[in-house]
Amino acid sequence: MSFGDPNNPYGPPQGQQPGYGDPQQQQQPQAGYGYPAAPPAGPYGGPVMTTMPSSVSAARVMLWVIVGLQLLGVALFAFSAATIQAAKNGKLDNDAAFEALKNYSTGALWGFTVFALAWAVFAIVLALKFNSGGNGVRITILVFGIITAVLGIYPFIIVGLVHTVLAILVAVFVGNANGNAWFNRPRY
Repeated sequence: MSFGDPNNPYGPPQGQQPGYGDPQQQQQPQAGYGYPAAPPAGPYGGPVMTTMPSSVSAARVMLWVIVGLQLLGVALFAFSAATIQAAKNGKLDNDAAFEALKNYSTGALWGFTVFALAWAVFAIVLALKFNSGGNGVRITILVFGIITAVLGIYPFIIVGLVHTVLAILVAVFVGNANGNAWFNRPRY
């Protein structure tokens, strides 16, 4: 109990003028009743996470960077396919460089374009689910990061290096204890 409470039987006598009495009492702040309110407790007694941990937030930013790289890849694949198709149709000058392009398949490049666009849309959906997603979203992001890292290594070793590093970091940051706690937090 506080000494400032008028119903406190152990406090100073009532009616005493300020400045008189125990000098130590005057130096102590008047705190009031009890302690500050405790943070809300989770289902197992721990505190409820209300803000995203910095590593999980960094993973979300890296996922958005991967989206940007994917869209850049879509543009490059589409431009390459259109250029090769134009070379095959004879719309470009008959130069030796364009003659070599006629040997490449435009169907495969358009397939890569569609795949890269679908992968970018998938990454956008996952990036948007960071706030509301549960453990299933976390596992999906982990699998996405691992597959993206493998795809970045094999066909595009030099260009895909940044893509690979970002995908590995996304998988690590979502798979660590902070990622587990964030995606498994209770939602009210």
